[in-house]
Amino acid sequence: MSIPIGIVGTGTYFPEAVQTAADLVELTGIPEAVLREKMGIRQRHVATAADSVTTMATLAARKAIAAAGVSATEIKLVISHGSEHKDHLVWNAASKIQHNIGATNAYAFEMYALCAGSPIAMHMAQGMMQSDPRLEYVLLAAGSRENDLINFRNERSRFMFNFGAGGGAMLLKRNATANLILGSAAITDGSLSESVILTEAAVGDEAAVIGELRGRLDVTDPNYMAERLGAVSLENFVKVIREAVEVGGASLSDVKFLGITHMKKSFYLQILEAVGLTADQSVYLEDYGHIQSVDQVLALELGLAQGKIQPGDLIVLAGAGTGYTWSAVSVRWG
Repeated sequence: MSIPIGIVGTGTYFPEAVQTAADLVELTGIPEAVLREKMGIRQRHVATAADSVTTMATLAARKAIAAAGVSATEIKLVISHGSEHKDHLVWNAASKIQHNIGATNAYAFEMYALCAGSPIAMHMAQGMMQSDPRLEYVLLAAGSRENDLINFRNERSRFMFNFGAGGGAMLLKRNATANLILGSAAITDGSLSESVILTEAAVGDEAAVIGELRGRLDVTDPNYMAERLGAVSLENFVKVIREAVEVGGASLSDVKFLGITHMKKSFYLQILEAVGLTADQSVYLEDYGHIQSVDQVLALELGLAQGKIQPGDLIVLAGAGTGYTWSAVSVRWG
């Protein structure tokens, strides 16, 4: 019999600075109605100089630890699954988060799957905790300020205009009695591995230095990316959501809530319909935008706050990240 692993605390943090759809009109040249209604951007939080990836992840982690009512010294592992656009290059952000929260009895490392990272990190931690009785508490933390890396005049990167900033964290417990992780799934289409990369300059953009990074995110072959994602993205979302549920011993018809990456509204609704859910059984992150692998814990917290998740509900958290990977994890809440 496998050891039950559950979520005992969550936390999020968002910078105070906000850009509304109206603010983005001049930056992007896109009408406000299109930004709000088609792209699903009502507003997004943007990072200041003080909002480093590890700072935002740390502030979220402290909330998760407080919610669980445990001491940071009880945590035995810290996994950072946040952005690679972090405080320093070639550097372990997890160790800084561990130090910041006072988890002096833990070790720390990073795993990286871009915007598909949260479900994969949960699955990784679940397996490690089941096999190692020393790992009673494990912290998953992420921060992202990918909005720094967007050139708003580059039409090729339009689908990334929703990028925002923030931090998220989950504290997991071994031998938990509630909020149990049941199953997970992921799939990668490596033909899209170089579809989005950081380039020296995009569409005449000066190669501005951002911290220790230079350049902006760009799409290498927009036509191929659009064609390939159009052919496989919906299918792969449904595949990983269904598989995560079935591996956990349930079926799609049992799912009561889906927390998923922010994306354009029409595709979000299409995914919900494809898995048999309605907008009342999910949350759309139009007031936050897309915050890489923070989206899932944010959706979970919003779902709880809005009364869309009830004790005993089977929920799914899902994401997709350039590379291109789709991921999902099922959880029995309560």
